[in-house]
Amino acid sequence: MRTILNVIWLVFAGLWLALGYAVAGIICCVLIITIPFGIASFRIAAYALWPFGRTVVRDPDAGAFSLIGNVIWCLVAGIWLAIGHVLTSIPLFISIIGIPMGVANLKLVPVSLLPLGARIVDND
Repeated sequence: MRTILNVIWLVFAGLWLALGYAVAGIICCVLIITIPFGIASFRIAAYALWPFGRTVVRDPDAGAFSLIGNVIWCLVAGIWLAIGHVLTSIPLFISIIGIPMGVANLKLVPVSLLPLGARIVDND
């Protein structure tokens, strides 16, 4: 079932989300000081490409730099990304087939708000 949902997600939303996060990651890596944000953006892109069967786990040993980076990220881009995910999940919830896609879109909100110090792991 996860594979079917992932393929539907990939076709309708995942490819475009992953592409957007990958472009943001490339831009962040070009600007030398924002390389940690670029790496986090690439992680989110991989998660946005294939979200079903995976979850986000916070790393308790992340440290103070990830806290500072998350505050900067949240103020600059995170809040806008989270609002975008919430707004795009609303139309998905209207149709019955789109409900799992809306849930997957809402699963991306925490990692788009605070990407540093988060690991994406399989549910198994």
